[in-house]
Amino acid sequence: MIFAFCGNALICTSFYVVQRTSRARLFGGDLAWFVFWGYQLFIVMAATGYLLGITESREYAEPEWYVDLWLTVVWVAYLIVFLGTIVKRKEPHIYVANWFYLSFIVTIAMLHIVNNLSMPVSFLGSKSYSAFSGVQDALTQWWYGHNAVGFFLTAGFLGMMYYFVPKQANRPVYSYRLSIIHFWALIFLYIWAGPHHLHFTALPDWAQTLGMVFSIMLWMPSWGGMINGLMTLSGAWDKLRTDPIIRMMVAAIAFYGMSTFEGPMMSIKSVNSLSHYTDWTIGHVHSGALGWNGLIAFAALYYMVPKLWARERLYSMRMVSWHFWLATLGIVVYAAVMWVAGIQQGLMWREHDEQGFLVYSFVESVAALHPYYLIRALGGALYLAGALVMAWNITMTILGYQRDEAPIGGSLPRCSLPNRSPIWP
Repeated sequence: MIFAFCGNALICTSFYVVQRTSRARLFGGDLAWFVFWGYQLFIVMAATGYLLGITESREYAEPEWYVDLWLTVVWVAYLIVFLGTIVKRKEPHIYVANWFYLSFIVTIAMLHIVNNLSMPVSFLGSKSYSAFSGVQDALTQWWYGHNAVGFFLTAGFLGMMYYFVPKQANRPVYSYRLSIIHFWALIFLYIWAGPHHLHFTALPDWAQTLGMVFSIMLWMPSWGGMINGLMTLSGAWDKLRTDPIIRMMVAAIAFYGMSTFEGPMMSIKSVNSLSHYTDWTIGHVHSGALGWNGLIAFAALYYMVPKLWARERLYSMRMVSWHFWLATLGIVVYAAVMWVAGIQQGLMWREHDEQGFLVYSFVESVAALHPYYLIRALGGALYLAGALVMAWNITMTILGYQRDEAPIGGSLPRCSLPNRSPIWP
């Protein structure tokens, strides 16, 4: 989900956005093609490594050292292409989306290098030993893990939001000043929040509390960005009725706001004592990954594809509407049942009898969640069905077909807006 789907969405949109906001072609010629194919090779190497059991056997089951080295080479090439394009730009202003994309590229490079420091057993072997151990390894893991969320799944996708929402709505960003405050507050605070994943562990208590405090403070810049995205639609709210792409963007921003409220709340120790290790966390993660990242990436694809293939509009706007409802209903069902299941899990695990013994065994708590897992499968199936509808719609658009349809909401469907300059501020 993170590296194959979101990684490709970020590379694709960042290459698209940086050219149009810089008024310059990508730097490095065919180096961008190397980034694309090199990244696909990394995904294949990592995925086959999981199947073969060739991983570092740590929290995130990272691929082994040779895969890490290859990704480092590809990522440096990605940075060169992106930064080189900004350097040779013809537009003096650096649009805010590029700030978010650049912070994501630089920070993920730092996280990847530090977290994957290891010593190979032999040059020809796949086995290696991590540079960290014990509680230091756990802290490094969650410094990496939470900032993968913070920069891969948040900062990069906010760059997507700051470009595609104004373009699709044909409105300027609500507040450029707020976007700059949002940027600096977010990247400063996020980097400290990782220890909230290690409450009630061997990590020193002060470090746990530090992670909790910074997580709670993160709520403010996160909602500042959400408000900026939603208020960009000021004067264009009527498009929600006629434009399913705008609808998908608004739903994505709403999921972003909800997830960035839920995350700080779950970092509070008293809440975390109930939620940690339960399916509540699963619901939280998927509402962010599928609700925020998925929907904004889908909307960006719907915007880009007609322009990249010089089509007048998408094959079918009705199918975009179907995709929106399937995806939204799917993730709402998925996340909601996981929230309920997680709270039930936590309550069952902490239930004690009069003698202080646990009332329920772990197996009993698993059996009790069976109906929730069936409903979760239904939610996931709805979301997958929406993605298949999108795949068909985009394929037909690329092939040049257009479906005759009645207008949505009483006016002509809109999918391809005038290609105005995004440098509105």
